[in-house]
Amino acid sequence: MNAVLQSSWQAQPAAEGAGEIDIRGLRIELGTGAQRFVALEGIDLSIQPGEFVCLLGPSGCGKSTLLGALAGHLQPAGGQALLDGAPIDGPDPRRGLVFQHHTLFPWLKVEDNVAYGLKMQGVPRPARLEQARAMLSEVGLAGFEQRYPHTLSGGMQQRVEIARVLINRPRVLLMDEPFGALDALTRLKMQELLLSLWSHWRTTVVFVTHDIDEALFLADRIVVMSPRPGRIVEELHVPAERPRRQDWLTSSTFSALKRRCLALLSDTGGALPLERLDPVKGLKT
Repeated sequence: MNAVLQSSWQAQPAAEGAGEIDIRGLRIELGTGAQRFVALEGIDLSIQPGEFVCLLGPSGCGKSTLLGALAGHLQPAGGQALLDGAPIDGPDPRRGLVFQHHTLFPWLKVEDNVAYGLKMQGVPRPARLEQARAMLSEVGLAGFEQRYPHTLSGGMQQRVEIARVLINRPRVLLMDEPFGALDALTRLKMQELLLSLWSHWRTTVVFVTHDIDEALFLADRIVVMSPRPGRIVEELHVPAERPRRQDWLTSSTFSALKRRCLALLSDTGGALPLERLDPVKGLKT
């Protein structure tokens, strides 16, 4: 029996060095006929294996569209998107997608929801349930394997959703505002859980958000996008150490980067030049 199916199975990170994204001149058009419009234009972006990147921008700027292209659900009208040097030309479990609202099957128990992808791959039921239980333990849901989704809180449902994606060991984890519907405290706990999982798995993460604080707490790099047609306005590197702690949220550097993001997103402009940002002390005087 393959080692991954043995009873000693444990969750393992994605393959080391895998998960490099290279986007070159990407153009995405949506709609048909007279209603067709350009959603993304001239997107050039490189993401290193294991990097955590947040896409930040106003509603309708194409953040989710870019995620859809990376998932393989949308085909380019121009340019291309590559994963580990190969064109992205359709959905693939190596690129896992998590939405704002869970897509769990209400008629399946939690462990069967998590194991569903393995079922589609032909993994025998005892082996896939064992793997599902191990993943549920990783996301803090040991003991909830026999529950149905409707009996869980919103945060717990999203944990199941993340487990269902991670069990496929994706090279890239694509997340479309996965915590946007949660209350503030649950959202913070889910952010901390995600960072904990990412520190172990080190899969590449592309995370869509409207929330500047969330982006600054999670990301290695923030990609700020313009209103439609979506273009990359600027890329901001987040100089906070990992693991991230709550005191980062009250630091002067955090405040300076937040002001920079607000200025970039403002219709009136007035962005503060990045050369005035001190990576240790924040704004220079």
